[in-house]
Amino acid sequence: MKNIIRFLIAFISIFAISCTDDVIDREAVSTNTAPTLKTPSTGFDLVLDKNKPNDLATTVVWDYAVYNGTSTIVTYSIEFAAAGTKFAKPTVVATSTNKFKNFTVNELNSAALSAGFAPFLKSSVDVRVLSTVGTTGSLSQPSNSYTIKLTPYPAWPNWGIIGSATPTGWDSDTNLDYDLATKKYSITMPLTAGGEFKFRLDDGWADNFGDDGNNLTLDASGANIPVAVTGTYKIVVDFAAKTYTITKV
Repeated sequence: MKNIIRFLIAFISIFAISCTDDVIDREAVSTNTAPTLKTPSTGFDLVLDKNKPNDLATTVVWDYAVYNGTSTIVTYSIEFAAAGTKFAKPTVVATSTNKFKNFTVNELNSAALSAGFAPFLKSSVDVRVLSTVGTTGSLSQPSNSYTIKLTPYPAWPNWGIIGSATPTGWDSDTNLDYDLATKKYSITMPLTAGGEFKFRLDDGWADNFGDDGNNLTLDASGANIPVAVTGTYKIVVDFAAKTYTITKV
């Protein structure tokens, strides 16, 4: 029994010394060289096509970052920001432990929308890669950045307003803005007295709403909504509840 106890004490002592040596020998990690963004570079200009969601839109490529010290996993975050803001409020749109990230049309569109860039508008987007180590994202090293141009499409139904009361008449729709938080659509625009308007989906008449009773309740393929007084109006539409409000501002 005494021999067994002596053996266990000796084993624990050796293990403790070994662990202590590992800690002493481990070199602290520190920054060295930031990643270098290669593509897409300034001049990249893409209108995203909702009919080709699974096509490859672009590949973001960078050189690996370098850290001093003990080897550790490096995580790369791809960041989008409004051009010229110096990444004051960046949005992380993807992460990787490789030195590239493929984006399908749908993925790049989602990235643009989540970063706050409006659909149907060509936006200038600053892109960079940020390297970090550890689970807490320590020792960040930002890459160089490039400015690209993206025109995303809405990832929600594209409702618009059309009619003789609107500036474009019955010839074309004016797209409504969508609020991700409220799930409602809205627009502020001038309307002309004596004119009328309706709401329709994807610039077509297959799905449209009017108001049969002119009571702020939407009716499928309902009557045109009349405008009594010329002015600028804020219109808010809840297509789920089939209701809308119209307020002169």
